[in-house]
Amino acid sequence: MNYKMMGRFLAQILAIEGILMIPALLISVFSGESPAIRGFLCTIALIAVIAGGLWAVCRKAPSAFYAKDGLVCVGVSWVVLSLIGCLPFWISREIPRYIDAFFEIVSGFTTTGSSILTDVEALSSGILFWRSFSHWIGGMGVLVFLLAFTGGKGQGFTMHLLRAESPGPNVGKLVPKMRTTATILYVIYIVMTIINIIFLLLGDMPLFDAVCTALGTAGTGGFGIKNDSMASYSPYIQNVTTVFMALFGINFSCYHLLLLRQVKSVFKDEELRLYLGLIFGAIVLITINLGDFYPTLGETIRHAAFQVSTIITTTGFATTDFDLWPAFSKSILVCLMLVGASAGSTGGGLKCARLLLLMKSLARNIRQTINPKKVLVVRNNGQVVDEKILSNCSAYFAAYMIIMFVSFMVVSLDDFTIGTNFTAVVACFNNIGPGLEAVGPTCNFSAYSDLSKLVLSFDMLAGRLEIFPILALLSPKIWKNK
Repeated sequence: MNYKMMGRFLAQILAIEGILMIPALLISVFSGESPAIRGFLCTIALIAVIAGGLWAVCRKAPSAFYAKDGLVCVGVSWVVLSLIGCLPFWISREIPRYIDAFFEIVSGFTTTGSSILTDVEALSSGILFWRSFSHWIGGMGVLVFLLAFTGGKGQGFTMHLLRAESPGPNVGKLVPKMRTTATILYVIYIVMTIINIIFLLLGDMPLFDAVCTALGTAGTGGFGIKNDSMASYSPYIQNVTTVFMALFGINFSCYHLLLLRQVKSVFKDEELRLYLGLIFGAIVLITINLGDFYPTLGETIRHAAFQVSTIITTTGFATTDFDLWPAFSKSILVCLMLVGASAGSTGGGLKCARLLLLMKSLARNIRQTINPKKVLVVRNNGQVVDEKILSNCSAYFAAYMIIMFVSFMVVSLDDFTIGTNFTAVVACFNNIGPGLEAVGPTCNFSAYSDLSKLVLSFDMLAGRLEIFPILALLSPKIWKNK
């Protein structure tokens, strides 16, 4: 384990976190919010001390950097970012308990949107902005930001970090250089966020609301700045958010292909077709099942489309209390929670690409059982899928189910209903936000014990980082200095 490289890397990451707190600090200063100003200033000062010390000790780190180093650096970085990033909430006393503040910022950075807050509107403007901005930071990944705008020490460094942080069963290059790939991803991300803000402003949404909503939409996070999330906004704003949530749930490589005018390649993408098929199919089924639940068909379609888009992209906004919907509609939403968005997007969940490969692998195994002597391969978009990728998908799914089961058992110690506990774990592990019943869209996670909040925080981190970087931290062998 290259400890000095990890220290150097942590110094850079913490420095970026401190810089990214400045906009929230300026908003607090402009609004005259003294507790929030104190919270941000103390946190930035602490970051300066820690980052400066790490840089002084580790700036001349050895250049050797391997895959296991990438896993550990990513896992440790996200934990440290969360431990420090929650301090403005806690120091300002807007979230008085540290473990609640930690849960909230982990939910922010991992783009989950689950909250312990009972009155969001009571927060100061600067804290509200930092809370929403944490979604945008975590959506594409602060490590990808580091690679895009500061670069890395060596090709192995950039490749291992990008693969460890980026969501999906396989991370490839859009262009030959990984740093250029990271830059392209972030430029697309920034441009789409700005376009989203513009569309929201055209609907007469206040600037602060539009920025915070767009940050949550782009990161597929779902922290609202109102107690009713998106319910009190106009149908136009809700429809704009529906569309942009779905757009941010698409693999960003598709947008790069569109920029290269390779339109046919985009529409032939099997994952994209599965993703869009699930969205439209779920909207139709829920609309039919809801019947006359809402006064008009248009309102029914609007709420159905919004909730399908917010759940499959793991965003977590809400325009209605879907916990009151019929059982069939809620079952569809729970299934979409498990599936999630596309690989290479800002969404969470199992991922459509992984689901597609698992289904194709299952079909291949069934055919292999019928014809044992026949050599069969799995193809995706016309290309043969490497057996290592299929093996990784199977290992991921096994780890996914084990963590879900263990987390559910531990959280159940709090003695809530099975529906509440199960959907709480599903919502956190898949980075969704709201679950059902006591953790539904009109409720929160504040009633859970500290143990459950820590377990759910672990789930959020494991879900956002595709499990393995977080599990790697639990392995004693990976910490050996060899």
